[in-house]
Amino acid sequence: MTVGSIANIPVTAADGSETDLSVYDGKVLLIVNVASKCGFTPQYTGLEALHRNYADRGFEVLGFPCNQFGAQEPGDAAEIASFCSLTYDVTFPVFAKVDVNGDAAAPLYRYLKKAAPGLFGTEGIKWNFTKFLIDRDGEVVERYAPQTKPEDIAKDIEKLL
Repeated sequence: MTVGSIANIPVTAADGSETDLSVYDGKVLLIVNVASKCGFTPQYTGLEALHRNYADRGFEVLGFPCNQFGAQEPGDAAEIASFCSLTYDVTFPVFAKVDVNGDAAAPLYRYLKKAAPGLFGTEGIKWNFTKFLIDRDGEVVERYAPQTKPEDIAKDIEKLL
């Protein structure tokens, strides 16, 4: 991946182990801050459909649970994993819970917000299910609002595959 890529940014897996995103080198990624009790939670269905449709072409959805918006992700890692699996049959990776805003924001989200500011150049994440599309070189290509449906991102994913 290139110098401006996300490859070496540290992340925490759901089991608490520390890693980085270099395991996804050369893949197109959709990174999403997710929550189990959000009005947008049904988007898990669309995210999983994207993951299954394009995984064999080098695409991955990466979920990062966040409890910063209306306490909509109160569970621990085991509860989140169980919910995702049993309710939405999620097979894409769901990492440890993170903060996306503020002083404790995860390094990944600090990078994503700077690389792809939101409306009027604001960096802050406004709600759960904000999505970032990353190309095969690890560069942020696009930022999508929470209300953007996963299926509406398919054409952008296909361009990168």
